[in-house]
Amino acid sequence: MLPIDPETATLAQIRTAIDAIDAELAGLLERRAALAGRVQRLKPVGGHRGRDPEREAAIVDAMAPHAPSLSRDHLARIMNAVIEAGLDAADPARD
Repeated sequence: MLPIDPETATLAQIRTAIDAIDAELAGLLERRAALAGRVQRLKPVGGHRGRDPEREAAIVDAMAPHAPSLSRDHLARIMNAVIEAGLDAADPARD
């Protein structure tokens, strides 16, 4: 993907760049869901779907420096959705 200048790019160019990022993001989310599913199976209580608020807060805290234009609250909401979707993917019966 070629870098674009959002200040001078056309709407079509920006949308193309967003589409490319979305494709990358989808691949990363797929990988994350697979790993999270494995974590669920490895938990000592045998697939317990319990959430770990401390772990989730640490994830958001670690991400925050990489997304300075997003507030911690925004990142927390995004990661909550990602974690929920990963748990759903790990447990098809939950759908």
